[in-house]
Amino acid sequence: MNLLHPGQDGYTEEVAGFQTSVPTAPAVVVAAESAEDVVAAVRYAAEHRLSVAVQATGHGLTAGTDGVLISTRRMTGVEIDAAARTARVEAGTRWEAVLEAAGKHGLAPLSGSSPDVGVVGYTLSGGFGLLGRRYGRAADHVRALDVVTADGELRRVEPGSDLFWALRGGRDGFGVVTAIEFGLLPVSELYGGSLTFDGADVPAVLRAWRTWSAAAPDTLTTSLAMIRFPDLPMVPEPMRGRHVAQVRIAYLGEDGDDAVAPLRAVAPALADTLRRLPFTESGSIAAEPRQPHGYHGTNAAVSQLNDAMLDAIVEHAGPGAATPPVLIIDRLGGALARTPETPGVGWDSSAEFVVRALSVVGEDGVAAIRRAHAKLFDALAPWSTGRLLPFVYGEHPAEEVAQSVFPAADLRRLRELKRRYDAGNVFRAG
Repeated sequence: MNLLHPGQDGYTEEVAGFQTSVPTAPAVVVAAESAEDVVAAVRYAAEHRLSVAVQATGHGLTAGTDGVLISTRRMTGVEIDAAARTARVEAGTRWEAVLEAAGKHGLAPLSGSSPDVGVVGYTLSGGFGLLGRRYGRAADHVRALDVVTADGELRRVEPGSDLFWALRGGRDGFGVVTAIEFGLLPVSELYGGSLTFDGADVPAVLRAWRTWSAAAPDTLTTSLAMIRFPDLPMVPEPMRGRHVAQVRIAYLGEDGDDAVAPLRAVAPALADTLRRLPFTESGSIAAEPRQPHGYHGTNAAVSQLNDAMLDAIVEHAGPGAATPPVLIIDRLGGALARTPETPGVGWDSSAEFVVRALSVVGEDGVAAIRRAHAKLFDALAPWSTGRLLPFVYGEHPAEEVAQSVFPAADLRRLRELKRRYDAGNVFRAG
């Protein structure tokens, strides 16, 4: 077990993650290379009466720690069983490694929009991605989990176990997952990419996308992003310095051009990247940044997108907004609205869309971002049914998050399991 303390070489690098706006100063970092290292780290924490937090890539960091930080980024093993269509991956694995390994066998994972994100954190948060409307959440396809609990024991949990239920959608607070096994899908390619429109066309594009996506088949997963691009050389020329609306599409059908024809007719596109592509290149659809930065965000699951809501979105997040966030609307429904064979922690399966806002944390700090986001989400509140855990970014009050993302019955059960498996609250980040 490799321990690093403040001031030692490697400590700063080990603590640093993708999310840079959440301060953390652990008393000790464990640079784990195996499940045995994680067991030793949890036992060390118990011996020294320290709390435990975990970090793989740091994308989902929501709270710092002054206890033991277990860094799992070296645990990157990937095993594919092509015959069984399953993958087993270690705690620090990123989706890009699974995409590559599974793609060699014509298979695909239920990965999200960014291949740079860690598999375990994404899955435990209840993440859904590019095939979500066809196949549901990534957590719905988990077969087994290896987890180190607060007593320092390594357990294998499978369907039927309380921990198996809690971890798939309950995220953290119950242990450290060291490996995860999940099903793969017989998908090797799709029709995907984006249509990017100028900010002047935002109102028309929003309304057209709402109508079009409401009638989309389950084989089509889509989102609409509103982004103000900086005027910088690394931004493609058509988008440089512009506020745009970008429709993102991942479609398993064969008639892609016909399916998107109504959108292409709305307005001239600044860029059109739609094409058939290998699923291994699916990260190009959203082309999300890979550079670490500080960001803060929240979301609202909503029952509809009426004209009043679209007007509020344009006002508070469109080209004329004083401090527009990156605004993304995801079409839900399909398999995301159906109960899976082995349910995990519930979420709002009745919602038709989720509206999420994300802002880069600058000199004005998080408080200014919260105020700006509040204007948007207060306007959407009459139609909101809660929040989705995967899209709560940065520091938020833990109790507030729990109340807004978990159904009441599930929250009660999660608290009961927390008392059973971690009565000493070793895993405080949850």
